[in-house]
Amino acid sequence: MLQIHTDRVGDVAVVQCEGRLVRSDAAFRLRDEVISQVDARAIVLDLSEVNALEGGGLGMVMFLQRWGRDHDIQIKLFNPSAPVRSRLEQLEWIPEFEFASADAVSELLRRQHIQ
Repeated sequence: MLQIHTDRVGDVAVVQCEGRLVRSDAAFRLRDEVISQVDARAIVLDLSEVNALEGGGLGMVMFLQRWGRDHDIQIKLFNPSAPVRSRLEQLEWIPEFEFASADAVSELLRRQHIQ
């Protein structure tokens, strides 16, 4: 089961995911949450608590990257867990994704407090 929680800081949305992102129902829930942030400038997908990424979830993360580019919204993957990063590396899709370090996310959020 996938749990999703979203926080907004200005025009940055942080979508925290926890659990397994393997079935289409979880993938569609993630899609719905992310595309509901259509007014965001950047969306950070926190994958630190995702313990499996397969099938529909993997395809959805790819879809969301393209959706973000089409809507001029930065989609950044933050701190993917070891199993998630390993899965992405196995598929050689790493170049498709924008990863954000803790420093980059902190800077992105800090800028929102200044504006």
